[in-house]
Amino acid sequence: MGHYVLPGNPPVDVTLRRSARARRISLRVSGVDGRVTLTMPPGVAERTALDFANEKAAWLRAQLSRQPDMTEVRIGSDLPIEGRLRHLVTGVGRRIQLTGDTLMVPAPPETAPRRVQAWLKARARDQLAAASDHHARAVGRSYARLTLRDTRSRWGSCTHDAGLMYSWRLILAPREVLDYVAAHEVAHLVEMNHSRAFWDIVARLCPGYEAPRRWLRENGAELHRYRFE
Repeated sequence: MGHYVLPGNPPVDVTLRRSARARRISLRVSGVDGRVTLTMPPGVAERTALDFANEKAAWLRAQLSRQPDMTEVRIGSDLPIEGRLRHLVTGVGRRIQLTGDTLMVPAPPETAPRRVQAWLKARARDQLAAASDHHARAVGRSYARLTLRDTRSRWGSCTHDAGLMYSWRLILAPREVLDYVAAHEVAHLVEMNHSRAFWDIVARLCPGYEAPRRWLRENGAELHRYRFE
């Protein structure tokens, strides 16, 4: 992995990646966070790949101009929690408190991003574990473990050894969306595929799942615009 800044207005940060499976030079702009990746096959000189990127500069900037603006989470920000916008303010005491549309975060303000992220992850784990337990009981199966990640390509997964993985950012989405993803992954404990039998299980666990599934397709990328660094 390397890094290159494409000159121009504005400059474009490019991550260089070499792949043994690549057959040609390629440029990809992430639809989630706007990250630009330049992939090189074996044997292709880095200079050749960078020349390719420079030739595509106008295309890259056009793609990036369509990306949603990133939002830095801090005191004074609005942040969706369980699908509802909450306003971050400085609170008192030692714990974060959610009251109506207000999220009160203890001082000092500079620690708010880190503390809010940790609080969201803990809340996501509690709700995803509860939803997974509920659906697992309904299908008469159990799962081996539950892990949280900040995945960009998928909202959840189920491994062949019954491990469930979820994106903690599901806590930003409406509750029915989080529940649908849990039902989807638990259904894989029975059917490790996307067959008709699989979707029948999802429909039994989460009636009307089409609506939250559609919400994720249409709005999921927005959940990645919030930055906690």
